[in-house]
Amino acid sequence: MRRLLLATLLAAFGAAHAALPEPVARLAAANGIPEDAIGALVLRGDQALVSDMPDQPFAPASTMKVVTTIVGLEELGPVFKGRTELRSNGEIVNGVLHGDLVLRGGADGDFTVDAFTHMLEKLRSQGIRRIDGNLVLDRTLWQPSRLDVGVPPFDESPEAYYNVIPDALWLNMNMLTLDIASDARSVRVSLLPEMDKVSVKSELVLTDGECARWEDGWKVPEYVRNGSRLTIVLKGTYPRNCAKTNVVNVLDRHDFTERFFRATWVRLGGKFSGSVLEAEAPVNAVRLLAEHTSRSLPEIIRDTNKPSDNGLARTIFLSLGSLQADPKLGSRPLDLAAPAAATPGGGDIAPPASTLARSELVVRNWLRKQGIDDTGLVLENGSGLSRIERIRPVQMAGLLRAAQKSLWAPEFIASLPIAGVDGTMKRRLKESTAAQRARVKTGTLRDVVAIAGYVPDADGQPCIVVAMVNHERAGNGIGRSIVDALIDWTAQQH
Repeated sequence: MRRLLLATLLAAFGAAHAALPEPVARLAAANGIPEDAIGALVLRGDQALVSDMPDQPFAPASTMKVVTTIVGLEELGPVFKGRTELRSNGEIVNGVLHGDLVLRGGADGDFTVDAFTHMLEKLRSQGIRRIDGNLVLDRTLWQPSRLDVGVPPFDESPEAYYNVIPDALWLNMNMLTLDIASDARSVRVSLLPEMDKVSVKSELVLTDGECARWEDGWKVPEYVRNGSRLTIVLKGTYPRNCAKTNVVNVLDRHDFTERFFRATWVRLGGKFSGSVLEAEAPVNAVRLLAEHTSRSLPEIIRDTNKPSDNGLARTIFLSLGSLQADPKLGSRPLDLAAPAAATPGGGDIAPPASTLARSELVVRNWLRKQGIDDTGLVLENGSGLSRIERIRPVQMAGLLRAAQKSLWAPEFIASLPIAGVDGTMKRRLKESTAAQRARVKTGTLRDVVAIAGYVPDADGQPCIVVAMVNHERAGNGIGRSIVDALIDWTAQQH
């Protein structure tokens, strides 16, 4: 009955017409953005205060993370954790591990180089000084195991963190830290973490520009392989007498993991002469030597929504198609032998082959259970960093309403940026009535600005606010001013 009522209410919201508020409409008109380029819905209880193009699919940018994170909490549970394991099929005899060492990825978004170092230190504490076998990197929890291979760059900054595509064995998010310092005549560059046979070379041309604008002359670094050695070559220009730190995704992730392992194992006093292979863990790799678990899902979701972290959002989304909650361990592989999900027509369908497709099925099934029609929804990676993802404002509003009724509503709502306080809303609406009260997820792409969240009105009653501006003039702060005006207007209503 609740599902039917919710579906009826959402249909009513979609049919309702409450024009854009005058200050919002005035801003849009003044900047040449037609109202049909704006999808907006403001709900106070069962009343639609604003309804503009609510049934039209819009590009949501990072507000799509709202979908991924609430469905993640609902389906995986608040105790869900990713897990990385070191396993082996060999015995330890006189300090020698006779067999392969397997590093198995388990959607651990917190698997840093420090975490891996501690795992290797645990091997040494067990008396292992030499590994007589290979290191097997198991990324096969997700299929395909390397989603980044063959994918064209999303934009002109493929080395930037926001563009990194995760895998199930995502060491340090594949990020290298470059400390770059110049004087009047030369540039010095250091690289962290330490890598075996990896160096960095500067071909930066010094200029008299401002240090604060150093990124203006930055170009994507080159990645050169010469035999067993790898060299990262910095290109572009750089100001004189300037010191900055840049974090980049440049190395292939196999190289990253192998080169860090070799350097760290030697530094810890270990010996290894084998190869590093990409493969599924052997079925007889039953000896658990060390493990690392991520923070619990509510903590991960907070670090996903507040700063709008694409990599963590994609990790949660892929986990929906590969992992399920386990009260004891935090996570375990999805049981693909379980009964297949039912289609709307009543038949059964087999689980899709790719993890992304399975994740999409989980999201759509959850929406249908809430009575939310998924027509028009387009999912690509669950982060909003996509040119094809689409959602209707009425769907986003329905999802936010369902989130209010969730057992995990406090965890979800606490993950949203607070207007004028933190996250991507830290510098917005500081002088508004909504400051310190509204909790709103933001989204920005070229030609797209969006918001989705909760805004208390002047009487303290929470309102659901969704707005998406899809127009070529949405950039340069124009789209942001429109959606912020809608938040501010909502906060002033009685």
